[in-house]
Amino acid sequence: MPLNLLQKLEILADAAKYDASCVSSGGEKRRAGEGIGSVTEQGICHAFTPDGRCVSLLKILLTNFCMYDCVYCVSRRSSNVPRARFSVDEVVKLTLDLYRRNCIEGLFLSSGIARSADETMADLVRVAKTLREEHAFRGYIHLKTIPGASPELLNEAGLYADRLSMNVELPAEAALEQLAPEKSATEIKRGLARTRAQIEASAEPSRAGRARPPRFAPAGQSTQMVVGADSSCDRDILRASADLYASYALQRVYYSAFSPTGHPSPSLPDKATPLLREHRLYQCDWLLRFYGFSLPEVEEAMPGGMLDLSVDPKLAWALTHREAFPVDVNRASREMLLRVPGLGTRAVDRIIAARPHAPLRLPELARLTGSLKRIRPFIVTPDWRPTALLDGQRLKQRLVPKPQQLSLGL
Repeated sequence: MPLNLLQKLEILADAAKYDASCVSSGGEKRRAGEGIGSVTEQGICHAFTPDGRCVSLLKILLTNFCMYDCVYCVSRRSSNVPRARFSVDEVVKLTLDLYRRNCIEGLFLSSGIARSADETMADLVRVAKTLREEHAFRGYIHLKTIPGASPELLNEAGLYADRLSMNVELPAEAALEQLAPEKSATEIKRGLARTRAQIEASAEPSRAGRARPPRFAPAGQSTQMVVGADSSCDRDILRASADLYASYALQRVYYSAFSPTGHPSPSLPDKATPLLREHRLYQCDWLLRFYGFSLPEVEEAMPGGMLDLSVDPKLAWALTHREAFPVDVNRASREMLLRVPGLGTRAVDRIIAARPHAPLRLPELARLTGSLKRIRPFIVTPDWRPTALLDGQRLKQRLVPKPQQLSLGL
């Protein structure tokens, strides 16, 4: 019996929840021309941009039929799950309907590979092209690109999508060969490299007598890896991420904690990876990208290669480098303030902007940072100096929040 649109949405939105790489940071709103402006709750995900905006995306698969049998994937060929497929016109209609109702601000579209990489990629591109050219859609579009698809299709995808992404799947190539033997690490790297080259070419300034290249994936590209499906430790994962950032100029590497799909394989763990492990990896990722930490410094917080789940990595570093503290908030450099546990990038910028006007004391600091509990043992102000520093273990016990209080705030 044929499925109706809502039945397809239920199946394909649920299958898309395993793909974490859907944040829309870095994109500029498309304003050219007169387009339409910005769904049932099924299939809507909420993502946060670096400036704090929450954006709503329709997050779906084009299809969960797949010719590959990656053992960690719920949509793998041998998985006994309900299958469905949207037509291009159905995805376009669904996106426009939800957008007009102001339920979403854009589309995240991925897909299983039903017949071939090129056929699947062509359908993904057709969705984006139809939205842009036939319906003047100015919302955000994130397309998942398919390893092995032709360069021409990947190039066309970047003309209509704000962001492109291609999953590296797993931290280690050996694990990919074992758990997803039909996929090629070489094809994935080639696709990431090709997208980087096109993004950089489109960003080159125009020269006299030469036309400016068309805008290509202005929000850049991202990737995702599954955490806990193989034996890679946290140090291996972060080293792989650092290499991906450096090699392909990625906007983000996303981490997806492995979860048994209900149709397990004997080659996989029988328990889900703790979400706290995924969270700690994101915190390390933040330290490397926004807080000025080097990879060797972050690795100091993971003896044996694994992060301590009971304490965030920035606090772990501070507890092992007590010689660097306390720091004077009125004199310390931005780089040193960013290493104070409890101070995020925005709080540090507010401190630096305020201190030329008058020395900052604890009351002023509390207004700028929101909370002093984690900060006090590591700072000096005109009205405060920690006189009896606790040893590292006792201070850790006092400062470590309960699990439900954890956040990306560093």
